[in-house]
Amino acid sequence: MGECRGTRTGEEAVKPWGINTMKQTKNLKELFEQLYDGEPWIDSNFMNTIGLLNAKQAGKRVSPKWNTIWEITNHIIDWRNHVIGRLEGKDIKVGDDNYFKPIKNKSEKAWQETLLRFAESQEKWVKFLSIAKDKDLDITHPNVSRSNSELFYAILLHDTYHLGQLVMLSKAVQ
Repeated sequence: MGECRGTRTGEEAVKPWGINTMKQTKNLKELFEQLYDGEPWIDSNFMNTIGLLNAKQAGKRVSPKWNTIWEITNHIIDWRNHVIGRLEGKDIKVGDDNYFKPIKNKSEKAWQETLLRFAESQEKWVKFLSIAKDKDLDITHPNVSRSNSELFYAILLHDTYHLGQLVMLSKAVQ
């Protein structure tokens, strides 16, 4: 989060309500870590929500028109990898399926591999944010029409949105 400034000219940065104005990249990294397996403000994280589910639970379709936990998890992973790839300069197109694909192999091993892929995507984001500088947030890449800052926050919001779905679905399959 950026600094809050007073309304008068020349006034020093105001920190209302005791908000810590840490560097944005550090703040983003901490938010990603909290959402994955920490203690985010929403009281739910990915690993507490899906980390202990088995393949049968993750693959259960609660309603015919709803995605499964497994499908949503793959969607999250694929979008994270998509955005990182674009930030690295790769020209990646989104398919018509928007990264929602049916699960073909519903074995326990395949579910554990999905969780491992999720952990690997988390490591990529944390590493990327660990080396990024606040000045990098304003960069817009030629193949992306948004700034790094917009993309970082978009993935964070995307993850949070789908975490809400996963929380609800996990309650229905347990």
